[in-house]
Amino acid sequence: MTAFLNTIILLGALQGFIISILLFFAPLHKLSDRLLGALLFLIALACLGIYLNTQQWYRSNSLLQLIDAIVPFIMVMPIGPLLYFYVRASVELDCRLSETQRKHFYLVIIDLLPRVFVLVILIGALLKFYNRLPFAPGIWIDVYNTYADIPRWISLSAYVIFAWRYLKRQDKPEQLKWLTQCVKGFAVFQFLWLIFLVPYVIPVVSNRLLDAVDWYPIYVPLAILIYWLGINGYLITRQERQLAKPSAGGLANLNDDIIQGFITSITRAMELDQLYLDPELNLSKLAQYTGVSPKNISAVLNQHLQTSFNELVNEYRVRAVKDKILSESFNHLTIAGIAAECGFNSQATFQRSFKQFTGLSPSQFRKNNTHIPI
Repeated sequence: MTAFLNTIILLGALQGFIISILLFFAPLHKLSDRLLGALLFLIALACLGIYLNTQQWYRSNSLLQLIDAIVPFIMVMPIGPLLYFYVRASVELDCRLSETQRKHFYLVIIDLLPRVFVLVILIGALLKFYNRLPFAPGIWIDVYNTYADIPRWISLSAYVIFAWRYLKRQDKPEQLKWLTQCVKGFAVFQFLWLIFLVPYVIPVVSNRLLDAVDWYPIYVPLAILIYWLGINGYLITRQERQLAKPSAGGLANLNDDIIQGFITSITRAMELDQLYLDPELNLSKLAQYTGVSPKNISAVLNQHLQTSFNELVNEYRVRAVKDKILSESFNHLTIAGIAAECGFNSQATFQRSFKQFTGLSPSQFRKNNTHIPI
């Protein structure tokens, strides 16, 4: 039975590595693809580490055990932020990780600390700082990892809640079906982990628990999560890429009048109805508003207007920002406030887009044209 369970864990790890590579090198280089790929890679790495430690050939080799002590197979702390920002990047097409948002990943130090500790011990031994250790480092690391699972569980649970609340604030429930299922899948895993974690952190019970069931109650569900998350996540992101990719023959059967009608509908939505002011605007929402399919919108933008959806929307937003900067009625607003009013929900995207379309940073443009405080 254990051989069968070990095989499930190994195959889950291999699938996780394969799909993570496919997502990392996906043609459109979407942030959501890379975040999902990183998430799958970390789960697969943990499954591989557990599988290797069930194998006698691995445990009996001193060099491999040294590598095992140094390589951080178990890195749980980044998984929660990766899940949360994967959800956000899937909804916000122009989402980018800011410096502030990257700080969510700093708690990975909780996972890396035992590995740093081992490296310090090895360096000290090589430099002959001591002949004999005052304590057994292996015991300390085991105790540390036991109780480090508490903040790990809390962190992942918190980000599952953050992701769930974010999805509940959106007004497109059908389009978010997969993301909702993804978050629910992690919520189920958190419940299973909690059932295992409670007796695991009790010293008198911990060893007996591992002797009875080992790590299978955690890593078999993780392997299943890789299968489900990897296959569905990859297929859905590939479908999204197909929708966004212009089809060479997509407009071939349409006459010029129909194509011009598409262009008029898109232009009217932007210039008259000012859809670009909606910070949640995406390709699906524009398609629903204009009645033009997402595939035809992408084809029209790429083949006839030589632009992409994101570039089109951000160009209109930058124009609106420029107009407001030049208007005295908006003197009371900061640059960031004006950008938010014009539909930008990311300062990084705003700064990048403004420089792209004007050749100047927002502050340089303000300085050249007005005296509004930043």
